[in-house]
Amino acid sequence: MARATVRFTLDDVSMTPFGPRRGTLTLTRPSGTVLTFATPTLLTPTSRGCVPHLARCHIRASPAIGLVHVPFESFLEQTPPVPTVLGGAHALHRFLGFDPDKHILALSARDPADTRTMPPNGNSHLNAYCLRGVRKLAAQEWTSHVTACSPDLVVALSDTPHTSPPFSQKRLTKSIERSLAWLAALLGSPAAILVPLAGCTARARSAFSTSLVSPSVGDLPTYDAGIAGYTLDVSLHPPSLLQTSLLPLPPTKPRFVHGTSSPHHMLRLIRDVGVDVLDARWAVDAASYGVALDFVLPVPTEAQPSTQQNIGHNLYDTRYRLDFRPLSSPSCPCIACSPTPPASRINHGPASAPLPPNDPPNAPYTRAYIHHLLHTHEMSAHALLVSHNLAMLDALLAGVRDVLASPASSSFAAHVSRFEAAYRDTASEGEEDVMSQARKMWAAVEKARGKGRLRREREAEAGGEDQDSEYRRM
Repeated sequence: MARATVRFTLDDVSMTPFGPRRGTLTLTRPSGTVLTFATPTLLTPTSRGCVPHLARCHIRASPAIGLVHVPFESFLEQTPPVPTVLGGAHALHRFLGFDPDKHILALSARDPADTRTMPPNGNSHLNAYCLRGVRKLAAQEWTSHVTACSPDLVVALSDTPHTSPPFSQKRLTKSIERSLAWLAALLGSPAAILVPLAGCTARARSAFSTSLVSPSVGDLPTYDAGIAGYTLDVSLHPPSLLQTSLLPLPPTKPRFVHGTSSPHHMLRLIRDVGVDVLDARWAVDAASYGVALDFVLPVPTEAQPSTQQNIGHNLYDTRYRLDFRPLSSPSCPCIACSPTPPASRINHGPASAPLPPNDPPNAPYTRAYIHHLLHTHEMSAHALLVSHNLAMLDALLAGVRDVLASPASSSFAAHVSRFEAAYRDTASEGEEDVMSQARKMWAAVEKARGKGRLRREREAEAGGEDQDSEYRRM
């Protein structure tokens, strides 16, 4: 099977290894189709191959969705896994409904967001989690699944401990040896390979990265010669550990990161580590809790607010009940802020009227409308919010690229500082942030219906009667 080629070029190769950088990621398919993405860019998460809350028509209509991450472990409850049955060119694209002319699919065995405790891996297998519990995935099986699914990018297996630290030196050494052996088994697969930079300590990370550029036993001069890029999990590791992993490696390959938690976190990783493709899971999670993101980079220098603003709006809050403004300012090209009518429709009979002209353009959906949808448990609320939040992150990274392309790109750190001063970080201490407030209100609305609702209402009514009786006695 012919293999797609991945090429990554930096606009300025003289940049420091860990400074902010601007580049281009290009994938050329055997058919001649070329997909090009300017970096830094987004990596859209999926659950069982689906972008949460979005239908296929939404995905195809979203300019923010280009690179897509698909964890394979959720398909392991069936033998053989269902995506491997289809076969043929672009099997994973066709099975999940993605467009090979628009979307790049990156396949990994495990979901980096799943940090639950797992049984220890074996010398020949990795433990993965699916709907029916833990499954063993051997290196040879993984290579076979990759060949059958034909994704564009594949993440090599990595022996990451999923138990509580500290880890013994023997365990760390075994982790490095297993990860290298599993990488060697994957070399030669039909997909471009991304390698997780393993190691729980600075010494272990340096040893693993050094092994990648050391002479190898196989046909390639080094393991790194068969690698298209690197992946890093930033949820638990500080930037210093990430820099330790990247220091022995060439800076000319793309760096994918998982575990970002806010726009502030993303900007710091671009500034301090020099990452190229950033996971957008936190923005999808924010949409699930009813938060519409609203920020801009560069931050306007005029009219700086005296207090920090939230990075978004908790649309469960009743303050938005009569707020008829768009979700963000300025507006974005998502299906919520810039809705467009379908090009055609299904006629249900000869009497169906023709489509009305779209003049003037459709007005954006308002905060009040989505507030209503959230409180009535309408699924369309989360679809609109996911599309909007991904578009906001796409605009944020477009702003990063514009800043880096300007002659004064050395001022990127100043732009990050201005952004941190203008918007409240969700990880900051003190006042409760918008994400925490939204989670609480989401939970309250979820409990307002369903099992136990009548009991909760009776308890609330009884509590109100007790307060009235106490008031009358006063």
